[in-house]
Amino acid sequence: MLNPKSAFFSATLALALTGLFAATAMAQSKSGAGKIVCWKDKSGKVVGCGDTVPPEYRDNAAKELDSRGMTRKNVESAEEAAKRREREKDLAKQKEVERRRLAEQKRQDAALLNTYTDEKEIDQRRDRDLQQVDLQIIQIQASLKNATDRYNDAKKRNSKEDLARAGGEKEKIEQNIAAKEKEKEEIRQKYAVQKKRYVELRGGGQSAAAPVPAPTPKK
Repeated sequence: MLNPKSAFFSATLALALTGLFAATAMAQSKSGAGKIVCWKDKSGKVVGCGDTVPPEYRDNAAKELDSRGMTRKNVESAEEAAKRREREKDLAKQKEVERRRLAEQKRQDAALLNTYTDEKEIDQRRDRDLQQVDLQIIQIQASLKNATDRYNDAKKRNSKEDLARAGGEKEKIEQNIAAKEKEKEEIRQKYAVQKKRYVELRGGGQSAAAPVPAPTPKK
């Protein structure tokens, strides 16, 4: 509840603004101008009305009224305008990203239909790629055997220098094999996605015209 002094001040301010608006409206009506500008403070409260906004309030929100006191136009503050432009900029950027994604999806769909004649060809391509990686793993495993032999030999001889070198070589080769195993899993996933989309485009799933949803950003 407002105390008597605050209530009196608010009532006085409201009365002063009402009188100011009435006087301004009357003056503008006589002059034939027909436009009144009421400016606001940082909190959004109207603090004055007149022909033009005082310099110290020009970055604040305001509203234009006609001679009858009806709001004709709301003017946003400089801060609000900056925030709106930033929102519009972000929205435009999001739309452009989505447009490019859909264009790329359309290109991939066309390439998919032009590359394969049926689903079996996708499986065959996947198997060939996996075989290639398997051959690479076999070659790397041969190198791992040699590196392991050198490591064990250095261990028997208790040669710290040779043991460290052979151990580092052995670890590097093991990491290479792990990377190849990961590559195989990525190949399986890649062709699983292609096959699923191919079936959809050929009418075996959802509508061919439906685009693939955008991936969910990783948190």
